[in-house]
Amino acid sequence: MQNEIIITTNNTMRKLFIFLLCVMLSANMIAAYYVAGNGSAGNPWCDGKSWVINGSAMTDQGNGLWTKTFSDVPVGNYEFKVTNGTSTWLGISKFSQTCSNITCYGSDNIVFMLTQAQDITISYDGTKICVEGSKGSEKPDPSQYAKVGVPAEYEGVMLQAFYWDSYSSDKSTTIYSRTKYVDLVNNFADEIGTNFDLVWLPPSGKGKGGVGYYVQCYSDLDATDWGQKTTLLNLLSKLHSHGCKVLADIVINHFDSSSGWAKSFRANNFGSYGTYQITSKHICAGDEAFTDSKSDSKTLEHGGADTGTNDAGCRDLDHNNTYVQDMCKAYTQWMINTIGFDGFRYDMTLGYAGQYLSMYNLASEPFFSVSECWEGLNVIKTHLEAASYNTLAFDFPTKFKFNDWKGGTAYTHLKNPGLRSLGLSKYAVTFIDNHDTFHRPDNQGGEFLGYNTNLSQKKSQILEANAYLLMMPGVPCVFWPHWYTFREDINQLIAIRKQVGIHSESEVSNETASTNKYSATIVGHNGKAILRMGSARSTSTPMGYTKAYEGDNFDIYVQLSTAVEHVETNAVPAKILDNGTLYILKDGVRYTLDGRKAE
Repeated sequence: MQNEIIITTNNTMRKLFIFLLCVMLSANMIAAYYVAGNGSAGNPWCDGKSWVINGSAMTDQGNGLWTKTFSDVPVGNYEFKVTNGTSTWLGISKFSQTCSNITCYGSDNIVFMLTQAQDITISYDGTKICVEGSKGSEKPDPSQYAKVGVPAEYEGVMLQAFYWDSYSSDKSTTIYSRTKYVDLVNNFADEIGTNFDLVWLPPSGKGKGGVGYYVQCYSDLDATDWGQKTTLLNLLSKLHSHGCKVLADIVINHFDSSSGWAKSFRANNFGSYGTYQITSKHICAGDEAFTDSKSDSKTLEHGGADTGTNDAGCRDLDHNNTYVQDMCKAYTQWMINTIGFDGFRYDMTLGYAGQYLSMYNLASEPFFSVSECWEGLNVIKTHLEAASYNTLAFDFPTKFKFNDWKGGTAYTHLKNPGLRSLGLSKYAVTFIDNHDTFHRPDNQGGEFLGYNTNLSQKKSQILEANAYLLMMPGVPCVFWPHWYTFREDINQLIAIRKQVGIHSESEVSNETASTNKYSATIVGHNGKAILRMGSARSTSTPMGYTKAYEGDNFDIYVQLSTAVEHVETNAVPAKILDNGTLYILKDGVRYTLDGRKAE
């Protein structure tokens, strides 16, 4: 009997021990945490895994503290959240700057940038997330901010002089007119030059068919569907004769091979700036050429980790490589100093760290630069800072506020949107639609009012949206189908903007918005404009103002300064700076700011 009791006790103890062990293991499993973020193959960030909820396990340091260190993370922009491995994602609301030496942003994900390679440690203690770098976060030098590419208080208006497939001769595709170089030269250049200050042209180098965003040779300007080099030079000359500046579409995130996945690439000949021959070793390590099972180039030499988002359809250039950097400097210098462009629209800049965009602009010194950073406010702000504010950025958050409004009610969407809400209007290129968001064969979508073969049916809403676009600070970019369809009206709105002298940094005051009305006062160099929109808007003319435009659902009122009113002419005034003195120029005659003719 005694032996039976001992055996029974041992069995009970064994079962209790096993039970307690299972409870402890279960507790540890429940309490485990992970880091998930925008990793990419070949990059140690998040162990090279892209948003895998249980991809990067944190280590239990005891007392509820969990940590994960990623070694030698390269320069770049990064995002992450801490997860429980199954369902919970902890983001910016849990981040603490107090315990971090890396500055982070974000509206949901935790976002940060690195200007130098270093180890990054993420920690979580159940209440707060900390981000620590082994070298700390070295922000760009503020003394280098806005050195190039960002004119101050700029009054210019931009035109995107193409849309998707608008090089085609197929009228079912080019319902808003074909926009090859020859078409612009023969049919539109004079009118464009009269009304616009900046013109954005499509990629000019040889691409893999069509629009040209999978470029195969930057320097071959005769092999594009948009037209030949001689016609391009003719177009540049004609636009320049009107004082209009022209932006080249610069695609340097990726480069397309001419043979195999990454077996052969065409050389780029930039004349006196040199010839550059890309090889597989200049392509990022995480590119599909080295990771896809179907690739014929998996065993070729490759470059370093990507510093941004991967483009799956083309070979991503390694901007950490000094040869790639030298090529991009030569390319941008050649485009300005030899071909005659005045600035750049940079494609897919989320694909590489912002510091490289700044590097290339400082080398080529464009008059104007704008970055396609298709993201939310905080990521765009981080990108601009990484680029030392030596570029503007397309204001995608404001664009999607247009989509929320849809030319109807809910005018609250238009109150202080996008980069303006952060005090960054100087760096904002505002727009309603572009070639990507309007209509594409791959249905990328995101258009303002939907693709319609007869935009005239949407005239009221489109003109109302363009009125808002053209009366607000930032640099407005008018979309070709809108301008082509409603040229007379949009040209008039542009003239009002220029008459008042509304500029990229104009102050907006008395801004009110509700379901069925919107109103704001905008201060320009030459006076003020009041924009009123919506069915419930007041239609009485404010004291001291004159009505400049009456739309179906909006009105614009203008009050010009005394200096401008003294100038007896109907021409749109412009301000010029000559030897440190500011003048008003109208009809070729200079006037001082008090309205007198200059000697």
